[in-house]
Amino acid sequence: MKIPMVDLKRQYQDLRNEINTELQAVLDSAAFILGPCVTAFAEEVADYCKVKYAIPVASGTDALHLALRACEIRPGDEVITTPFTFIGTCEAISYTGAKPVFVDIEEDGFNIDVSQIESAITPRTRAIAAVHLFGQPANLDALMDICNRHGLKLIEDCAQSFGASYQDKMTGSWGDAGCFSFYPSKNLGAYGDAGMVITNDDTIAGTVNTLRNHGSSKAYTHSMIGYNSRLDEMQAAILRVKLRYIDDFNAARRNHAQQYTTRLSGSNITLPRLDLEGTPVFHQYTVRSDSRDRIREALQAADIASAVFYPIPLHQQPVYQNDYKDISLPVSENAARQVLSLPMYPELTQAQIDHVCDTILASIDPSGN
Repeated sequence: MKIPMVDLKRQYQDLRNEINTELQAVLDSAAFILGPCVTAFAEEVADYCKVKYAIPVASGTDALHLALRACEIRPGDEVITTPFTFIGTCEAISYTGAKPVFVDIEEDGFNIDVSQIESAITPRTRAIAAVHLFGQPANLDALMDICNRHGLKLIEDCAQSFGASYQDKMTGSWGDAGCFSFYPSKNLGAYGDAGMVITNDDTIAGTVNTLRNHGSSKAYTHSMIGYNSRLDEMQAAILRVKLRYIDDFNAARRNHAQQYTTRLSGSNITLPRLDLEGTPVFHQYTVRSDSRDRIREALQAADIASAVFYPIPLHQQPVYQNDYKDISLPVSENAARQVLSLPMYPELTQAQIDHVCDTILASIDPSGN
């Protein structure tokens, strides 16, 4: 039984009539840039996340970059973040000329360890970029408390957490800005690159809106050096269709995660922690094991996909390692040696989940005992 990490073909088949209808409407309108679908999508996301503003941009990395710019992060500043995430989080900080300052992750989770943040704050610290990794909300109460006490901006990297909440409030709506990616494999995925910044701050919203369109808020009048970072109309049309189903998609992911947990409990595999304060959306179902490579080989032999997110922490990446060669972040480094993400998408079947779990358990104990 072949099982992919994500089945975008299956999802498209389920939604093809709606998606094709919306795409044809865009083609018929010939309004391809900053058209009515982009405007409507922004309004729908703002309403869904219960924020004042949602500004569509070209990618999740752009969302982070423009949000940092709008929060006035400049060369020489420092932004505290996690080393255990996709490099886009860190790239966006570097684009501004600021320095990423890495804080290790939690011992029993994958998000930034808030107990270590205050010791990393210096007179140059201006912000915290917190990642809700794998769709698990970070400790937003503690993050907000630290930011408020030290006068720091909080940028939420929600690339993997669309629809997740913490204390019944959506991720992305807590800090100064929330940044989403709609890369095709995300919980809410486009059919190309796409992203969004959400905020309740008038100034941040206005600045992001200007930056994304060549520094212009009025035709052919440019108040700042900006970027070409506009979500196109066809991607917005696709995302509007999928947004109608996002709660159902995320509920299915939570159900699949519970099935994985039930089947794999009692083994020597460390399973994802479930926080009582938050509602996760399981962009990934990521386990940990010292036998990671053996498990992955067994899955591959059974034609089951798996992935390692992430094999190299950011402070050890070639592009950054010279700047951070003297620091050790042991929890992140150990996680990189142990993590394995299993197939996770709304359309997974019980038979597929059982096959994944049977293969994993057999690889750990071939005798079945």
